[in-house]
Amino acid sequence: MWAFNSIFYQIYPIGFCGAPVHNDGVCEPRIRKLMDWSGYLENLGIDSILLNPVFESDNHGYDTRDFKKIDCRLGTNEDFAQVCQDLHSHHVKIVLDGVFNHVGRGFWAFQDVLEKKWDSPYKDWFWINFDGNNGYNDGFWYEGWEGHFELVKLNLKNPAVVDYLLECVKFWVDTFDIDGLRLDVAYSLEPEFMRRLRSFTMQLKPDFALIGEVLFGDYNRIVNDEMLHSCTNYECYKGIYSSFNSMNMFEIAHSLQRQYGSEPWCLYRGKHLMNFVDNHDVTRIASILTNKKHLPLTYGLLMAMPGIPCIYYGSEWGEPGEKAPGNDYALRPCFEEPKPSDLTDLIKKLIRIRQNSDALCNGSYRNVVLTNHQLIFERVTENEKVFAAINASDAAYTACHGDLSGTAAELISGETLTLNGTLEMPAYSIQYLQF
Repeated sequence: MWAFNSIFYQIYPIGFCGAPVHNDGVCEPRIRKLMDWSGYLENLGIDSILLNPVFESDNHGYDTRDFKKIDCRLGTNEDFAQVCQDLHSHHVKIVLDGVFNHVGRGFWAFQDVLEKKWDSPYKDWFWINFDGNNGYNDGFWYEGWEGHFELVKLNLKNPAVVDYLLECVKFWVDTFDIDGLRLDVAYSLEPEFMRRLRSFTMQLKPDFALIGEVLFGDYNRIVNDEMLHSCTNYECYKGIYSSFNSMNMFEIAHSLQRQYGSEPWCLYRGKHLMNFVDNHDVTRIASILTNKKHLPLTYGLLMAMPGIPCIYYGSEWGEPGEKAPGNDYALRPCFEEPKPSDLTDLIKKLIRIRQNSDALCNGSYRNVVLTNHQLIFERVTENEKVFAAINASDAAYTACHGDLSGTAAELISGETLTLNGTLEMPAYSIQYLQF
């Protein structure tokens, strides 16, 4: 699966393109802005882009009106088809947000139910009780996603709904030549639906990637040979920033060992979960870290740990952004152009190292040195061995371990080191040692 060795870049298009928060019905080709960034992404080393909702919606994209039409605030289907062609010409694969659990109240089939009530042929597309009512005073009750009644839950046990959604996926592949889907709230989706989707997309494109949004629980429940290829690794997301803020590297080391270690009880050995330090739903890493000198180290960890790294747009130059109680607007801003920094240059270098390292992409995981402030772990395949060494302290540290012996190439600096059981770790440093 191509996604397992990829570097993803996530963009929330409605915010990124400066579109109105609420659908104003005015068609503007804002999505073409992505073509101004495709060269930047290729130069950064990005080979896969994850686009949050692009289809016609009421407001934020997750309240879909029409699965076969690009949101008018972003442009037309023709605009987006050209964007996809341009991204592919820059060697960037395209993964779209598949919002299959719910739709907006403006969704055409729900609008038919609002008009015809029980006489609508689409009434069984949703979870409806005509003996009740709702806050919109529609004259019937329906299930909204987690109590949000602007998000009308689809009945994925209805074969007609499943057939329609699969037809839309085929339309996306035929029209835009997309390479995969991120499944919104995958933890809420019917398992049988995900099995159908996996089988269906394999027939469309044998290497079509399916990545689920999962917040909690056993990821094996949906990441397996019958359902999804990968899912979001929220356990390690929390472990990354929390380990630096609490100066306790045991937390992330425990999570990584629990997930990928060699012991029989380790959960996800051989799988590739999607890793991130921030995304469109959480406070940006530059804002959540209490010590800003740890910012480069989080990316050093991200690019060395098992899984699929995903960078959220703007965070590669340290853009701040805090999640608000009532909305996520501050997390999803519009940037006219990239604003690369020293952090961007480091991330670019780390991306190149990872892309050329079989061990960092596919190797086993083992903790080698672990203290509150330092972590050294090993990634190994038959072809290569790499140690990632992180010092979160403001003081230099000498790590001691018998495995820190021999001649190693330090991949970030380009230096050659001769080690005799110790490694000098400068303050606030990340090192990748290739033996």
